[in-house]
Amino acid sequence: MSKNYTNPTKVITGVNTRWSYANVWDAKSINGGAPKFSVSLIIPKDDTATVNKIKAAIQSAYEEGQSKLKGNGKTVPALSILKTPLRDGDLERPDDEAYAGCYFVNANSASAPGIVDADRQPIIDRSEVYSGMYGRASINFYAFNSNGNKGIACGLNNLQKMSDGEPLGGKSRAEDDFATDDDDDFLS
Repeated sequence: MSKNYTNPTKVITGVNTRWSYANVWDAKSINGGAPKFSVSLIIPKDDTATVNKIKAAIQSAYEEGQSKLKGNGKTVPALSILKTPLRDGDLERPDDEAYAGCYFVNANSASAPGIVDADRQPIIDRSEVYSGMYGRASINFYAFNSNGNKGIACGLNNLQKMSDGEPLGGKSRAEDDFATDDDDDFLS
């Protein structure tokens, strides 16, 4: 494949994408399914560049996957009635502050994603990657048709941590818990 080829179903998200439900070190089974690596990517609605790239990639995946989506039927269902991965946080997660004013995409993969820092160096320390931080994600979209369910899904390729953020899920970081100077005199 030439270096000039660009995959129309692949997207690199913007640097303000926040990661939630980050199961990126160990594959996890959801509802008894095959274990997968996964992350929920929270994308600000004002990141129109990323949102538009995702919409275009979903359209490309729909066009490329028409034979799969048609299956044994006579016609290909319209994209507007299929399940698609770009979802509105204001509508689907109204009680979750982290999703306010954002879209989100759940991406997963059977194989572990590569995880690098802002300088593209591999991240080894698992504590560096957590739900609530910000980073870019390399994702791809594809059509699926299994067990009567049809739609477009999102695959997880690789991740790049760009900056720390407030941890999600109520768990505080050890660095923050012990950042106070109040206990400095306990040895004296």
